[in-house]
Amino acid sequence: MVVVILTVTMNPAYDMTYRVERFERGKAHQVRSVEQRIGGKGINVTRVLNQLGKYARATGFSDHAFAAAAELEMPVDFVHALPWVRRTVAISESEDGTATALWEPGARVSNPHAAEQLAVRVAGLLPEISGLVIAGSLPGGIEPALPAEIARTAIAADVPTVVDVDGEALRLAAQVPGIVLTPNVAELRLLTGAETDSADQIVTAARPLIAHGVRAVVATRGPVGMVAVTADGAWSAALTQPLAGNPTGAGDSAVAAVIAGLSGTSSPDWTALLTDAVATSAAAVVIPVAGEIDRGLRTRLAPTVQVEQLNLPKSHETSL
Repeated sequence: MVVVILTVTMNPAYDMTYRVERFERGKAHQVRSVEQRIGGKGINVTRVLNQLGKYARATGFSDHAFAAAAELEMPVDFVHALPWVRRTVAISESEDGTATALWEPGARVSNPHAAEQLAVRVAGLLPEISGLVIAGSLPGGIEPALPAEIARTAIAADVPTVVDVDGEALRLAAQVPGIVLTPNVAELRLLTGAETDSADQIVTAARPLIAHGVRAVVATRGPVGMVAVTADGAWSAALTQPLAGNPTGAGDSAVAAVIAGLSGTSSPDWTALLTDAVATSAAAVVIPVAGEIDRGLRTRLAPTVQVEQLNLPKSHETSL
């Protein structure tokens, strides 16, 4: 049986990458090259999954032009509800690989039935898929409850579901039993009101979410790795030496590795899953555009990832 993973991108984008020697605020720059590609967090996850050898297809909201462009690269099934698709601009510096990003907010969805159409579309695909990712920001006109509603339907159908959203959408998603959340440390801090500077603090912050039914919290920590917390344990994972480069697509690559590890099994090996997620994320940092990884580097990095089992504090109740 072919494992099919579905991604949902509600606010896609055309990703623009400008390469300069060194970016300085307030100065004119000679752009060495420009690249445009379809993007958005779920689109990037789809692209990385396909590089990992997983069959992935994308849905969400788009306009006709974006959907046509996406179809040239990957299997897609979009709801055409956006009047236009936004752009994101990344300024990548060849001197040291750092990047500066500008994100447009995007168009407003005016179709009052768009959310229902997307929910119905995803529900219709659930019998065919082994994993679901809902990732990225929401366009105007879409209620923040939509990711949680779609996730609830998928989990009821026994489809592992990862949600990578923020703000109110993340708060509502955290109330769905069985869900897997992949916040960064800042998002986890805003969600829980707890400190998230250290691995142990992340575990303490995540435990009330687990007690309320969240299946796992996989918190990304940038160059210092990741922490996963479940009802059965907690682990931190990191490279021995962080890589410099463009972090824009690192989180999306980590999400791709997480859903790949969850699909097709009810009992994932979290040590192996975290190892792959850290290696895959790092393999994206060295690529100047989001949604791509250096597969050879990923293979070489995996044996160097250090995973540590963390102590679980006593559970305590909290309101979310």
